[in-house]
Amino acid sequence: MAGRDDQRGGCVSTQDNRPDGRGALGGVRIADFSRVLAGPYATMLLADLGADVVKIERPGTGDDTRAWRPPADHDGTSTYYLSVNRNKRSVTLDLATDTGREQARALVAECDVVVENFRPGTMERLGLGHDELRARRPELIYCSISGFGSGPGASIPGYDLLVQAAGGLMSVTGEAHGEPVKAGVALVDVITGLHASLGILAALRHRDTTGEGQLVEVNLLSSLLSAMVNQASAFAVAGVVPGRMGNAHPSIAPYETFPTADRPLALAVGNDKQFAALAEVAGEPGLALDDRFRTNADRVAHRTELKEILTRLLSTDGADHWSAVLLAAGVPAGPVNNLDEAFGFAHELGLPGIVDLPADASGTEGDRPSRQVAHPVALSATPARYLLPPPLLGQHTEEILRGISGHEAP
Repeated sequence: MAGRDDQRGGCVSTQDNRPDGRGALGGVRIADFSRVLAGPYATMLLADLGADVVKIERPGTGDDTRAWRPPADHDGTSTYYLSVNRNKRSVTLDLATDTGREQARALVAECDVVVENFRPGTMERLGLGHDELRARRPELIYCSISGFGSGPGASIPGYDLLVQAAGGLMSVTGEAHGEPVKAGVALVDVITGLHASLGILAALRHRDTTGEGQLVEVNLLSSLLSAMVNQASAFAVAGVVPGRMGNAHPSIAPYETFPTADRPLALAVGNDKQFAALAEVAGEPGLALDDRFRTNADRVAHRTELKEILTRLLSTDGADHWSAVLLAAGVPAGPVNNLDEAFGFAHELGLPGIVDLPADASGTEGDRPSRQVAHPVALSATPARYLLPPPLLGQHTEEILRGISGHEAP
């Protein structure tokens, strides 16, 4: 199927992304018991790179995100679910029954990796915990994703909003005198999914050299604290407890959004040379020689005066104009885009934005194409592959159970 190269999608043909039919992780099989976002995002990234991911779901309802709509596609499928479940096959197993648990253990016996994000202790109660499964298969890599770890925080539900609040992200997000604000996407789940995929890849590398599997544990709180980088370091090193500053930066100026004649413009001036170029383009080159703004430390100390001056200068034209002339002068600048504009911008830069997946050729009612956001990692020899649209609930149950040694499909 040829991808559409339209004005907003930046679509590319999936045929351009299948060099060898295997990918970097070809031969790796993953039993994915996870649902919602952090786990499914991690396993989708690995599936894009060639891993065979089998998504184990509850009969009848499946992954919670299947019901999280609107918005939905033309078939009524939740776009939330579609965002993190391509390149997977779905099997429904009732883990509350002996038969379902037996089938799950048989499936895991043929897998390299298990991923789960149930509340700590749940998989153990089901007879699918790390110790039991690795006793049967020592080379197994077992990745557990939790909200607050498996210790005293095990009983705390791991919802992204709760972690953004408890983990400090909301304390530094929002206007200085306004309410704490969450990020506009479940950012902690996404970061945790990235950490989970990193841990799994490291464990696979270790197994390649030793033959040994291991337990990989990732939790949302630790992932967020790590991702707070300079803000967390400010506290750890200097005892500084940062607060909300709107779009401003605690250590750099000007590094925030400014109003223009039409819409906001983001300026990310990281050094004195860039500031001098900004002053020149804005029509007041003397700003770079002003003692209040000569160095970054000076600009941070006088950020209020600097913002007033820049707001006045930038109000004479629109954000697109300023973005063009400032970028030409080497000053990092750009308008605040909505998603439509953001995908269009990626297309203008020749970056993959949206890809068209082919219809599933399995002969089921799931034979439908799917539009997806492109994998973000470019590999020259083994690029991401886009082979399967997100599966229907239980779409591959018969196929998968038939392939499990000693088991028959229902």
